[in-house]
Amino acid sequence: MRKFLALFFFLPATLWAQSVGKQYETVKDMPIYYETLRSELTYPAAWGISPEKDFDTWRSGARTLLLDCLDYTPDTTAFDYTIVATEQRDGYVAHRIMLHLNRYVTVPAYLLVPHGNAPFPAVTVLHDHGAKFDIGKEKNVKPFADDTVALAISDAWVDKYYDGIYTGDYLAANGYVVLAVDALLWGDRGRKEGARYNSQQALAANLLQMGRSWCGVITADDIRGVDFLASLPFVDSSRIGAVGFSMGAHRAWMLSAATDKVRAAAAVCWMCTTDSLMTLTNNQNKGGSAYAMIVPRLRRYLDYPHVAAIACPKPLLLINGRKDKLFPVAGVQSAYDYLHGVWQECGAGERLETTFYDTAHTFNAEMHRQVLSFLDRWLK
Repeated sequence: MRKFLALFFFLPATLWAQSVGKQYETVKDMPIYYETLRSELTYPAAWGISPEKDFDTWRSGARTLLLDCLDYTPDTTAFDYTIVATEQRDGYVAHRIMLHLNRYVTVPAYLLVPHGNAPFPAVTVLHDHGAKFDIGKEKNVKPFADDTVALAISDAWVDKYYDGIYTGDYLAANGYVVLAVDALLWGDRGRKEGARYNSQQALAANLLQMGRSWCGVITADDIRGVDFLASLPFVDSSRIGAVGFSMGAHRAWMLSAATDKVRAAAAVCWMCTTDSLMTLTNNQNKGGSAYAMIVPRLRRYLDYPHVAAIACPKPLLLINGRKDKLFPVAGVQSAYDYLHGVWQECGAGERLETTFYDTAHTFNAEMHRQVLSFLDRWLK
């Protein structure tokens, strides 16, 4: 017996593997028991699951939970913005500004102001992810004519995903003050050494080690953007909206859930359920690009549509594509069904619009027209 044990313990690694079979516990960077983990997400703080039966009380508590998971602290730093360049455009003026976005940094941004009589309704336009970090706000606002390099890059991106339409310029031409700011890691808030996909993981990890999260920083900055718009004398602070595509869509409904200074939000191509996203074949399980939208601990309490429900009874427009490989239709429909139930229960059914287009991951001209019509209905 002793001889056998000695032989057993000193088997070469290759013979050990052959004797017991190759052992592993992850597949495609997911734990092999991911379906069990997923099934254990019961979302006890969600409306309809939570024991709280008064919606306003639930909403207040759910928002507190959301902001706590985001590690959000209100920032009262003076904005002290300055205009550094101006360009006249058809029906509005475009300003390049420097904005004291938070207590740490002053950042470049675009501020578009329509011609006409103030105060105007306003919209914060939130750029996408796209794994393209050299531009951010320029995905939504056309760069100035003298910035030929950025203009060429932005035009190509907007042609590919936005049907050639700069969302911010489109809204400004239709009477809205527009703010466009880079999220951390994009454009003028990017990486000194140059854009790199894997820097997402490093940045997210470093922020977590300092008691922050990347999504928390992005959301806090987005809240500050709305606060800035509300502070402008030519903006009607009771008529501020949020619009975004892809990651920008996630930011739009997240922002509406986080602050009531946002009175209406339109989100194009980002709504689903965790159950549909966390599979072996969905883009979400690749991890890298998901970091910007991960809120630590939050999935233990609320799923994506549960967070969006905090925005109720405010107007919310959700658009998704039936051919969008990032968001399975079944998961999107499940989220839509839940949200319609919430808005209907609160007597605000007409304020929630959900739409499918027979498209892939895109924000086309028809969607732009629907977004404009939605904003005009609720903010004008």
